[in-house]
Amino acid sequence: MSPGPGRGAAITGWGSALPPRVVTNQDVTTLFDTSDEWIVERSGIHRRHHASGPFVAEADQPPAHPGDGVGSTATLAIEAGREALAQAGVTGADVGLLVLCTTSPDQAVPATSSAVSAALGIAGGAMDLNAACAGFTYGLVTAASLVASGIDRVLLVGAETLTRVTNFADRSNAFLFGDGAGAVVLEAVPGPGCLLGWDLGVDGTLVALLYADHGGPGMAMRGQEVFRRAVRVTVDSAELSLQRAKVGVDEVALFVPHQANSRIMDAVADRLGLPRERIASVIHETGNTSSASIPLALVDAARAGRLADGDLVLLAGFGAGMTWASAVWRWGTQ
Repeated sequence: MSPGPGRGAAITGWGSALPPRVVTNQDVTTLFDTSDEWIVERSGIHRRHHASGPFVAEADQPPAHPGDGVGSTATLAIEAGREALAQAGVTGADVGLLVLCTTSPDQAVPATSSAVSAALGIAGGAMDLNAACAGFTYGLVTAASLVASGIDRVLLVGAETLTRVTNFADRSNAFLFGDGAGAVVLEAVPGPGCLLGWDLGVDGTLVALLYADHGGPGMAMRGQEVFRRAVRVTVDSAELSLQRAKVGVDEVALFVPHQANSRIMDAVADRLGLPRERIASVIHETGNTSSASIPLALVDAARAGRLADGDLVLLAGFGAGMTWASAVWRWGTQ
């Protein structure tokens, strides 16, 4: 399960975007009976960035048309995508496909990637991909495979405005979610490329564990059951990707998990046998941003100088559906 030997994909640029409104745990205590200590102990979250909801002024709420204001999924995706393109030294005219991973599109129709494509001047096609919090890794495998198939350059973005579907009356999970976007540019390189092994999966019998209905009050989640299953499927998927990549866990330089909950991230790392100092984590600053969480953590690690050419990166996530995905990626262009 890897691209063919003739050509593969490498990451050549990256970028991120967060809404300006920072919501602290102290802010959250004004909504219901909780405390900073309780939230940190259970999630590792200290603050998150909101594009909408009770802490954002009405004038700054997401606009009716995607891309028109700071609060939309499209606008966050555009900002992150533009930064990734600039870092790669290319423009939208050089991109053969835009893949926007999101579970919070701006409209039911059309795909939010349409507005992002127009703003960035993407020369090729564009599509949305919704695999919930596993979305970015699903997108990475999809994008790398399409590069191997002949597209020279793909812009991959994970962007969310989860605060538009958060039930802020639900004390059990309202504090978890934030908004943001992360993006990478994938380009064709000779040889097999940087995707060494991967695993994608879903168990549709578990839809009731985490969902949000159209027109409903917001997300509903059975937290304890999600925690239990998430740790198991993430570990199993990661081990399968490592096996397919023919590498050992001791060779992994950086583990980039879905930033759902620090306890889940630590439990997965412990079961894999990865020291916690190898975890890329931004959850303290961003909260759970669904498909944006892995690219936000990856970009943060790259900017901090935690990645060198040749380093092996293990990405793994799980989400509503219940979806899961993992991939082993070699950093650099070879």
